[in-house]
Amino acid sequence: MEVIDVFLNTISSIIRDSGFLSMSWEQAAMIVLSFLLMYLAIVRKFEPLLLLPIAFGMMLTNIPGADLFHPDMFMGAEAVANGVDYSEVLHHGGLLDVLYIGVKTQIFPPLIFLGIGCMTDFGPLIANPRSLLLGAAAQVGIFVTFLGACLLSLTGIDVIDFTFKEAASIGIIGGADGPTAIFLTTRLAPQLMGSIAVAAYSYMALVPIIQPPIMRALTTKKERSVVMGQLRTVTKREKIIFPIAVTVVVALIIPDAAPLVGMLMLGNLFRESGVVDRLVKTAQNELMNIITIMLGVVVGATATAQYFLTIKTIIIVILGLLAFCMGTAGGVLFGKLMYKLSGGKINPLIGSAGVSAVPMAARVSQTVAAKENPSNFLLMHAMGPNVAGVIGSAVAAGVLNNIFG
Repeated sequence: MEVIDVFLNTISSIIRDSGFLSMSWEQAAMIVLSFLLMYLAIVRKFEPLLLLPIAFGMMLTNIPGADLFHPDMFMGAEAVANGVDYSEVLHHGGLLDVLYIGVKTQIFPPLIFLGIGCMTDFGPLIANPRSLLLGAAAQVGIFVTFLGACLLSLTGIDVIDFTFKEAASIGIIGGADGPTAIFLTTRLAPQLMGSIAVAAYSYMALVPIIQPPIMRALTTKKERSVVMGQLRTVTKREKIIFPIAVTVVVALIIPDAAPLVGMLMLGNLFRESGVVDRLVKTAQNELMNIITIMLGVVVGATATAQYFLTIKTIIIVILGLLAFCMGTAGGVLFGKLMYKLSGGKINPLIGSAGVSAVPMAARVSQTVAAKENPSNFLLMHAMGPNVAGVIGSAVAAGVLNNIFG
């Protein structure tokens, strides 16, 4: 009998301490949501490289009793007032708490930019410097949405009362650049990290669905059918000088943008110099993959029921969609202006690639143009604004951080 009692007590203790009995409906809802995101990543292939680890991190953080992530260590009132106690995190934090230090200290997003720089050819941008204007125009969604979030706060309704820092973090979704959104949100509004990261990466994955209707609505068939001339050949010297010059100019004008732009340009300099192939391969592959895994999981971990299941999250998702749509529209409309000024030589569709979803936005420009004129090859022309959008979103983040950080 004594053996049976011990056995029954052990089973009872396991059941009592399990997460099933202590799980709230909010945590259950978040876990179900994580399953949905996993489905979108695995079956629908929506930005799987980041959406899958984000979804899994969301699941882990909402399992009661696992104690992998403690948001109050980073986002609680004491952490906001006195700063994060990293010794407490290292000694008493869970696995994801320790990994989140890489996000909180702004290490992971710049390293992602290093890998992007190694994989990106800036040649189309150098060959057609006017692409910078299209990349800049596509950032209009960031600032329009920032102003929209600020106006919502004037209504006096608590659930949509965003601070300037929160409004800036929401607006950056319009840049369609996940690492930049994470970088800025970590500095300005870490309590919104989960909502903003999920929205940013979801809209990046939905670029082929969201952008084409806007592009067709704002352009005529004649404009979409424009065949652009071949880009000039860019010399190796130009490709080497460009990342150095951009880093110096941007860092001097907007120092807060230096971490992102600097690492982006360092990666590109590695690529174009031709003398550090081992570093290029490491940054493109091993380093990029490792950082992507850690960044995705810990960003997903911030989507706890406490911070995610709020009316603010719904508003953020809606404002994020507005930001992305406005950014696409801004690029296309500026492309139409360039079409007029150039006498019909510029296809305005390349303006939609001014958002920084590289290279997906450029491919969408190519796809929409090819439907109107199958012989039209617009991809390389669209890569110019696309690369400019990466730089533009990083600069926009630097400006907002300089003002509100």
